[in-house]
Amino acid sequence: MSGEILVDPGAFSSLGALLDEVLLRHKSNVALIEADRKREASQWTYAEVDVTASRVARRLEAMQIGPGSRVAVLMSNQPRWLVTAIAVFRRGATLVPLDMKLEAPEQRALVEHANADLVVVEASLWRRFSEGLPGRRVWVSEATGDVPDDQRWETLPPDDGAVLPSVAQGPEDVACIVYSSGTGGRVKGCVLPHRAYLSQLAALLERFPMGPGDRYFSVLPTNHAIDFMVGFVGPFVCGATVVHQRTLRPEMLRFTMQRYGITHMAVVPLLLTAFERALREKLDELSGWRRTVFDGLLALNGALTPRGPDARVSHTVLQAVHEGFGGRLRLLFAGGAFVPKEQAEFFFSLGLPVVIGYGLTEACTVATLNDVRPLRADSVGRPLSGVELRLADPDAQGVGEVCLRGPMLMHHYLDDPELTAETVRDGWLYTGDLGWLDASHHLHLVGRRKDVIVTAGGKNVYPQDLEHVFDGVAVEELSVFAANTVWPQRTMVGEELVLVVRPGAAPWSEVLAALRTRNRALPDHKRVAGVLRWDRVFPRTATMKLKRAEFVLTLRELRRDQVQPLAESDPTQERA
Repeated sequence: MSGEILVDPGAFSSLGALLDEVLLRHKSNVALIEADRKREASQWTYAEVDVTASRVARRLEAMQIGPGSRVAVLMSNQPRWLVTAIAVFRRGATLVPLDMKLEAPEQRALVEHANADLVVVEASLWRRFSEGLPGRRVWVSEATGDVPDDQRWETLPPDDGAVLPSVAQGPEDVACIVYSSGTGGRVKGCVLPHRAYLSQLAALLERFPMGPGDRYFSVLPTNHAIDFMVGFVGPFVCGATVVHQRTLRPEMLRFTMQRYGITHMAVVPLLLTAFERALREKLDELSGWRRTVFDGLLALNGALTPRGPDARVSHTVLQAVHEGFGGRLRLLFAGGAFVPKEQAEFFFSLGLPVVIGYGLTEACTVATLNDVRPLRADSVGRPLSGVELRLADPDAQGVGEVCLRGPMLMHHYLDDPELTAETVRDGWLYTGDLGWLDASHHLHLVGRRKDVIVTAGGKNVYPQDLEHVFDGVAVEELSVFAANTVWPQRTMVGEELVLVVRPGAAPWSEVLAALRTRNRALPDHKRVAGVLRWDRVFPRTATMKLKRAEFVLTLRELRRDQVQPLAESDPTQERA
């Protein structure tokens, strides 16, 4: 990996103080590049980011936003997102990153739950709030003529050349409130202190540093814990450049990677699968001597890099493959869902190592991370520095619930002491994920204790939240389950939702047609894969609450192949 870490995150008390230092230290480097299709919309040096963040911070100061205030950000990946975050930290306020892909009612609910003092929103998203956000102050970026000047992000104080320093904050002061699941299941706002980010950042850079000249392509939403860390704070600490592209169509991804010589990128498995598919299609087109030559080059690359990836060697030996990714790509971080072993090994053989990790919002970003020297694609890696890991209540095979402890943990869930007490016990975070540890202390995940699935795009989907979608269909009872909860498998691949239905008087063919119509209206990643007919009464409590755990055990009487297909497309498919 390139770069020597010149700034130790552990030496700072807050993200604001750390960012102040690196903006000054790297002032002449290019910090941000914003592309809009094939046009470069803007380019910012660290000095320009510093000055603009000071202007935004002075406006926040005039609005009396400071320690104790909360600022929600609802924007696509772009420089204004990062500049706003720096200004919020500079004022000692709390940042509340929101998911731009949620529906407007869900976003409104999270703004209310966070009790945001200010909402910074992109104009295209702001138009979705037909009634505005009553009682909330709002800034709209890139606004059109219908937004007053005092509500425009671009209405900033004059540039007087001065840099506003950060308000002093301590490690235990709150940096961010991050929502781990939108409004899926129970609203969970993870209250994360500065020390969580600083400790996590130091541990990540210890294994995978960047440096000036490196270029990170930010394609995961910046509100996502992974991109916030490795696509914003991490590159800034190292003096690297963050590249944003306003459209993420496949052809624009490739164009941007080639134009800007991307070196690092974080992807969800869905995007990784798209890359793999495109590569394999091109390889399948090779025939005769051309395929023989390529296989020979592949073997040569492996022989020349026995101890791990070497970008210079692989870029030379497999030049045609690497040019398709821009010619400089060295590392792909994978997060949000499980990466199959075969997929990671495929990219590794091409000299494009995929770093596999495991984490959750409650633990800031990642808790375990794989090295690539050598590649261990069968696991999600070893704990990062400062992370303690143990397995609660292991069974005879050594499989237990993954529990974490360390400085990267959240303080609590916002306004939910009951859920906090259930999740954090004696300083340990009980994740609900099941796994086992091998002799080298690498973690292997096998499933989830919680009744929730994670799609290939990294989204949490809560089965019970989908049940209301099918209300009104002529059946006696229905419920939604994760298939791997009903029929456990020692794998994190191929998770699906199954609808269990007790039919009524309506013909079964009509019931199926009605269910498919409702299912089709759902976003792709929430669609149910199949339906299981169940002719007995569902087990319920005296208050008519479904006894889910008991029902799961009963459903295991049936085979998984008895599930009838319901979704017309892959239920885990979603836009990256």
